[in-house]
Amino acid sequence: MVFSSLTFLFFFLPITLAVNLILPKKVRNYWLLAASLVFYAWGAGKFVLVMIASILVNYVFARLIDSSSNERFRRVCLVLAVIANLGVLFYNKYMNFFTENLQKIFGDSIVVTNIILPIGISFFTFQALSYVVDVYRKDTPVQKNPYYLGLYIAFFPQLIAGPIVRYRTIADQIEERTITAEKFASGVSRFCGGFAMKVLLANNLSVVADAAFDLSATPGNLSVCFAWLGAIAYTLQILFDFSGYSSMAIGLGRMFGFEFMENFNYPYISKNVTEFWRRWHISLSQWFRDYVYFPLGGSRVDKKYKLVRNLFAVWILTGIWHGANWTFICWGLGYFILLTFEKLTNLPKRELPRGGVTLYRIFTLLCVMIGWVVFRADNLRYAKRYLFAMFGLAGNAFVDSNAIRYANDYKILLVIALICCTPALKKLKEWLCRKCRAETAVTAVFDLCAVGLVIVSVSYLVMGGNNPFIYFNF
Repeated sequence: MVFSSLTFLFFFLPITLAVNLILPKKVRNYWLLAASLVFYAWGAGKFVLVMIASILVNYVFARLIDSSSNERFRRVCLVLAVIANLGVLFYNKYMNFFTENLQKIFGDSIVVTNIILPIGISFFTFQALSYVVDVYRKDTPVQKNPYYLGLYIAFFPQLIAGPIVRYRTIADQIEERTITAEKFASGVSRFCGGFAMKVLLANNLSVVADAAFDLSATPGNLSVCFAWLGAIAYTLQILFDFSGYSSMAIGLGRMFGFEFMENFNYPYISKNVTEFWRRWHISLSQWFRDYVYFPLGGSRVDKKYKLVRNLFAVWILTGIWHGANWTFICWGLGYFILLTFEKLTNLPKRELPRGGVTLYRIFTLLCVMIGWVVFRADNLRYAKRYLFAMFGLAGNAFVDSNAIRYANDYKILLVIALICCTPALKKLKEWLCRKCRAETAVTAVFDLCAVGLVIVSVSYLVMGGNNPFIYFNF
């Protein structure tokens, strides 16, 4: 079940909300856990057992760590918890990739596995792992109620594609939270905005991106202009697909009384690559920062090679986290090279001339787009073909009928998408609030517009225009 489906919108969500509001506060957590498990089982089937096992294993290890004052015992429990979590993640997500590459080296004596990937396993595994680590560090109190811990790990709004929520940020909310009319209305508005991003922008942009990337399979068929149009479309698609999901998750959380962290902050306006990763998938960046980068020493090291080592560890793991494919590994290594350059030159903190700032902003966006091409490609060979086509190195034409047709058909959508990936609408709302001195009225108008966009989005879904979320694969 996905948020951008009629089943979720008109069946699952209304029932879950209504029962949650009717039930006494003490019972709501149990209801939300049951609803979350149903939500996951609806699409993942038997893999819901993997999630239940994750809840139980991490509950036991956290209790053992918390109950002992013996540091050696606590450390052993932590190591076992890490092995258990990463072992399950490796088996389900990477075993096929591992055996495929072993077969290329050792031949048919290696049997390639065919394990189906449970959706969202990277997200709920990282949440569970962060909880156990924080209990070990004594950064968060242990949860003695296994059902409450289960709700934290399995809560359906952020279960499938984030944001990755830290237990310590919502521990108090699990124990006690209040649903106010203002918070609920804010949640509805936020959900509507994310829903429109996904259905109206991301789904339609995918048509252009898919057409261009499909042509890249045959060298020479993809013109320079259409290659760039496809890259731009995918760059916008993945933003609105993922940030749309995060907005819906945040909105749903508010409807149930929870406050989740922001996961996106207009990443495509970044001045440099370092800033981009402070604005894109913020919860994942902070997870690797707190559980990998800082424990290795971060930037406060006495030797530059240690800084490079720390960055390499973070970005090779970031690439691997996104998927079992060499394309993701190369994508992560690309960011390692860019961020190492910025760290060693201290470029983000330097005062560049005005023209230099603009040029580096363009360079950053170009690197991000090239990265998304590698990210989107089925394999490195396809990525190479696509990149060669973008720069006219594949013996391809500069422009063709596909480029003209798709640019003409989708020009309005592309303009709207470009506007929406900047703070323009946010600044317009703030300006109207100051100008009209009626913040409530202006907010109400914007909320009504969001609801109107959902109505349009629903009509689009009725006509069969739904695509799965990109990050469900991770």
